Order: sequence, then structure tokens, then C-alpha cells
Amino acid sequence: MTSRRFSPALLAAGLAMALAAAPTLAQTGGGATAAAPAAATSHEADRLAREFTALAGSPANAQALVAALRDGSTISLADTAPGATGTATFPPDTGKMGYGDVKIALSLAEASLAKAGITAPTATELEAALNGGRLVMADGSAVDLKGVLAARADGAGWGRIAADMGLKLGDVVRSPKHAGEVAEHGHHAHDKVARVELAHGHDHDAASHAARPEHVGKVDRPQRPDRPERPERPDRPDHPDHAGRPGG
Repeated sequence: MTSRRFSPALLAAGLAMALAAAPTLAQTGGGATAAAPAAATSHEADRLAREFTALAGSPANAQALVAALRDGSTISLADTAPGATGTATFPPDTGKMGYGDVKIALSLAEASLAKAGITAPTATELEAALNGGRLVMADGSAVDLKGVLAARADGAGWGRIAADMGLKLGDVVRSPKHAGEVAEHGHHAHDKVARVELAHGHDHDAASHAARPEHVGKVDRPQRPDRPERPERPDRPDHPDHAGRPGG
């Protein structure tokens, strides 16, 4: 039986080839593993943005809204109504959220607006639904929005938040707009929203308002007439001297 001997040159060449192939294999395996979560994250964000485009007003608004809620960063939305040029910029009352929480939060916000008859909200109305505020109608009535993110930041669960709004969480997640419309009958019309009072202190006029009449000043009370002076009492006449007793 003969044994085969490998020359040092052949062994060195084989080792060099193995070392050269190792980084390529590691890069291929590692790259595929690392790219999978990023691809899934992007897909989920795009799906949510498409789902809530009508609520946000535009695809760009929807993408910015989903990304900001996911990262806990400042939300910036542009008004998309004809002729509108304003923007709403506000921090969410919550911190970072998972995509599941983002979906629930936006679904509850959409349902709360649908209860008020608003199916295509302005950026400021959406801010009120998320962080809290009041919709003041042209007829003087008002709709209070507690804000789904504000309630969540206070520690309330999603089920409790939905129940406080008179909704069922399952119905809201399946069809937020329909759930809100069914929960409220005879709701307000969107074009009758006159002003939005936001929980963080700044208001937004949705329409021009007539100036309030100035307060009428208090009417001066008429002065009381001076009391007439009492006439002086006449001097009492001197009493006559008593006549002396007879025989005095």
C-alpha cells in the first residue's frame, strides 16, 4: 500500500482558495438574512400608507404619518383641500409604536372622525383626532375628541379606548369608517365644522366668522336727587314768668 504525499505548495494553494471563498459565502448568507427584516418593514409601512391614504389626504401624507407614528417623531401633514396651503405639525403623544399599534391608532382616529360626519378630514382635524381637541360646529354645537394617542399615553388599552368612544375594537379594525358611521346616526356634516380647538392650545378656524359684537357698556345709574333740607324748627317762645302767688 502506497501513501500519497501532498506537496507543501499544493497544500498552501488549497488553503488560499478556501480562505478566499469564505468571505463570499459569509457575505451571501449574512446579506440575505439582514435584508429580510428591512424588506418586511418597508412592505408593512407601504401597506399601512395605502390603507390610510384617504384619512391622511394624500399618499405623501399617509407615508409621513405612518413613519412618524412608527418612529415617535414629529408628524407633518399638508392640507390637501382645494386652495389650502397650510400644514399641521405636531408631535404624537405616544412614543415609538409597532405597526400593529399604528394600524389600531389610525383606525380609531378614523372612526372617531366618522362619528362626527368627517370622512375626509383636514390635517388639523386629524391632529385633533390623534392628540385630542374639539370640533366647533357652525351651529354652536361641539364634538369633543379625546385623542386616541393621548388616551394611549395615559395608559389606556386599545379596547378601553374603543369602548369609551362607544365602539367595538374588532369592528373598528375591520372597517373604521363604517364602524364610526354606524355608531353615530344623524351626525354632523363635515362642511359645518367652523373651528377646531386643539388640546395643545392653538385653534384653527375652518371658516371665516363674523366679528363678535362689542360688549355694551354698563348703563350709568341715575343719580339720586339730593334730599331736601329739613326746615329749621322755629324757636320755642319764652315761657312767661309765673305770677306770684296772692298774698305773697
